[in-house]
Amino acid sequence: MAIPVPSPKPKILIPEKVSPDGLALLKDSFEVDEKKGLSPDELKGIIGEYEALIVRSETKVTAELLEAAKKLKVVARAGVGVDNVDVVSATKYGIIVVNSPSGNINAAAEHTIALMMAVARNVGDACSSIKSGKWERGRLVGIEAKGKTLGIVGLGKVGLTVARIANGFGMRLIAYDPYANPNLAAAASVTLKPTLAEVQKEADFLTLHTPLIASTKGMIGAAELATMKPTARILNVARGGMIDETALLEALNAGTIAGAGIDVFTSEPPEADSPASRLIAHPKVVATPHLGASTKEAQENVSIDVCEQVVSILSGELPRSAVNAPIILPEEYRTLQPFVTLVEKMGSLYTQHYTSHLTASGTKAKDFRTTFDITYEGALTNLNTTKPLFAALVKGLLTPITSSDGLNINIVNAELLAIDRGILINENRSRENVEDKPYSSFVTLRARASRSPSHQRTDISRSNSPAASRALARQEQEDQVIQGFVSGNKPFISRLDRFKGEFVPRGTLLICRNFDSCGKIGFVGSLLGKAGVNIKFMNVAPLHEDVEENVGDVEGNEALMILGVDKPVGQDVVKGLIGQEGVLEASVVTL
Repeated sequence: MAIPVPSPKPKILIPEKVSPDGLALLKDSFEVDEKKGLSPDELKGIIGEYEALIVRSETKVTAELLEAAKKLKVVARAGVGVDNVDVVSATKYGIIVVNSPSGNINAAAEHTIALMMAVARNVGDACSSIKSGKWERGRLVGIEAKGKTLGIVGLGKVGLTVARIANGFGMRLIAYDPYANPNLAAAASVTLKPTLAEVQKEADFLTLHTPLIASTKGMIGAAELATMKPTARILNVARGGMIDETALLEALNAGTIAGAGIDVFTSEPPEADSPASRLIAHPKVVATPHLGASTKEAQENVSIDVCEQVVSILSGELPRSAVNAPIILPEEYRTLQPFVTLVEKMGSLYTQHYTSHLTASGTKAKDFRTTFDITYEGALTNLNTTKPLFAALVKGLLTPITSSDGLNINIVNAELLAIDRGILINENRSRENVEDKPYSSFVTLRARASRSPSHQRTDISRSNSPAASRALARQEQEDQVIQGFVSGNKPFISRLDRFKGEFVPRGTLLICRNFDSCGKIGFVGSLLGKAGVNIKFMNVAPLHEDVEENVGDVEGNEALMILGVDKPVGQDVVKGLIGQEGVLEASVVTL
């Protein structure tokens, strides 16, 4: 009689320090090897034995290492950033990458408050002074936090936590974040301001809590510092690069602002005699070596978090914070993939077009709504799940205004992120027949001006009465609409707002709303040519039939001009396009 041989436990490799509580979660069900101090070659030599790898920041998880990891199912980063993990290669090999984006929220918030108080009371300077044998009470008079205005740039989880702590000091709280949840802000006693300039002007302390992306890099420079109070202090425990270090140094020397508390720098550690190193040495600066997440509790939290996710993945469940591609069966994903691409591009097009188009007044319009209907027609209505499409929409909507560092949007966390941002998405399946169309499925994204139930629209659209048609037409005017389809596995946009016209959403696009009259195309082409911008393709989209026929107060000669260009179009060029001879509105999007 054969004696059954127990199957070996999955093996987990941990080459860096993980908390004992995190290890305890693993050791009952898995074989855990802690091997610290491995060289890259030593790690590569043994990685093929393991199904999970848990790292912090020192271990470099390269494409070469992942290629050798034949059994690896998950790489877990005990922290927020995954700069040391080749996520693209991990995805290629079907390896899930997880991190812990929320484990250090409280640590970062508390360190912000610590720096604020240190700068307010001259703690750094006073410490150096008394240690050198001096007693300079008169020179080191500080200020109190109570009654002062704390300006918060970026009201995400860390920013809100800072606000709640500062509220206990009796501070006045203001913030700038165009995508903040107003209800959460009000609950934290924060007054939202429409512009960053207003926050800068009013703040006694200014703290930054945004991701480092193109729009936030260098967001605080000489011009911004010049608008602040000479008694103001600035804080950064988020990411280096958001403050122009040279400009800050000059402002401190000139007395433009009174002090700074800085935990992060453009290069870490700073190079000798660099602006960062001179900033650290400045007597008005309290500096720390990127300690925002460096608490025992935070390290414990991220270790436990990623160990729990490793247990889930190796047990066949889904992780909480997957960094890479949505998890779905390969055969289902092959069917969905082109529509996932389409829906993500529709979301990105929405955010970029509606939040940054320049108007006739020369100002940027900010019209990001938070209530969306996404309707699937045709073959898509037969899918068992639309979660990948939902996740793609959330990713498209949020990626242009967030960072990939700490905010990884996928099938696992899309719904939670939407809720967190106050975004409501209603998914609908339409009975409309698309058999006579050149595509098998059709997707409509509709951003509504209110949160009224979406079924009211369905009832209106099914009625043939003139009154119902007029009601639908009025609703069309209020809503922002993008429609698209897939043909030959290539995504197409077929409607943008009130205009119909097919174009492929890729590259850099210049989108202009104009009166459809002679000379407009020539005017735009001439101005772009002078700026050295080449037009790769152009599409002129007239008003959609529904709008043209049913809405009496709409000008019938309006059109949308969509131009694919070979390089980014500068804001000065876009402003030059707008005017009586040119166009009514213009936006630049990159897809």
